[in-house]
Amino acid sequence: MSQISPVLWQFLSKWLTHFALFPPEASKIAPQLDALYFFILLVSLVGLTIVVLLLVGFSVLYSKERHPVAEQIEGSTLLETTWTIIPLGLFLIMFVWGALIYFRVFTPPANAMNIYVVGKQWMWKAEHPGGQHDINALHIPTGQPIQVTLISQDVFHSFSIPAFRVKREAIPGRYTTVWFEATRTGTYHLFCTQYCGTGHSAMIGDVVVMTPDDYKKWLQGSTSGHSLAQDGERLFASLSCNACHNARPDARGPSLANVYGSKLTLSNGQQVTVDEAYLRQAILNPSEHVTQGYLPIMPTYQGQISEEGVIDLVEYIKHLDSDYRVQQTTNTTTLLPESEGKAAQAGGNSAAAPGKVNP
Repeated sequence: MSQISPVLWQFLSKWLTHFALFPPEASKIAPQLDALYFFILLVSLVGLTIVVLLLVGFSVLYSKERHPVAEQIEGSTLLETTWTIIPLGLFLIMFVWGALIYFRVFTPPANAMNIYVVGKQWMWKAEHPGGQHDINALHIPTGQPIQVTLISQDVFHSFSIPAFRVKREAIPGRYTTVWFEATRTGTYHLFCTQYCGTGHSAMIGDVVVMTPDDYKKWLQGSTSGHSLAQDGERLFASLSCNACHNARPDARGPSLANVYGSKLTLSNGQQVTVDEAYLRQAILNPSEHVTQGYLPIMPTYQGQISEEGVIDLVEYIKHLDSDYRVQQTTNTTTLLPESEGKAAQAGGNSAAAPGKVNP
């Protein structure tokens, strides 16, 4: 038996991992979710056992053979109170525990690195801040909170990493977010868990978790030479957005400098907080998001800009402040090899001055 047990356990462990019935705990939140899962499972099994034992016991004790004549049994207030309060207490524990984990999962820390992921039939495309792109893959470092901002280009998709215990829907026309922090290096499965068409089963990928040093090397070897914000700056200029959003006294559009994170008053009197979702809607549906004091003359770019292009513009506007050029140069230098960083900085200085602009 001492020889069989380790072999049997090794077989079961590999079998469970291979078939993803119980994937490894590879993120910071995974042990907390598993603890809640096993608590619920334990309570359910104990409850099932008690119900089955009572059912069998009462069937035997109060069978027709033992009690041919039915007897009236009066209720017990103590018994009824007990079987009401105990389950209620257990359910409240589950609710509070689950709510705390829910808020942790959907409230990313302030230092989380944001990565955009676009779902489309039938692939995942990840957009890193430095301009790196992943197709059906996601490269991330350990020990760094990662916020994934999701959107679908066509139908509903569902972004799922079982080893991280995260799952979030990618919805057409709307940003959704989820965050995690990887704790173990390795390669983990990435799935779409929402049926999205004939190629749904092929919409899979890998999450590659690397050490911080290896991740920096990957960034340096995978960069396109431009960050998302720099690509957004070029797109902003090519669309002639600065013809209206130029911060001049006679400008036909509001300034975008430092607009991200601020509160705007719209023409209908509504106040909104400018975040990624608002910026996206303001670009694609400008007539519904007119800033107070300006006319609704901005054309829509719906169908003219890809989701990736909208992401670039959003990132550009997010970094658009009075110290934008210095900040952009710093970001670029940290994401590129030294020689490329200097080249990007030099090229950026000759680009259209961002100054104060807004879509």
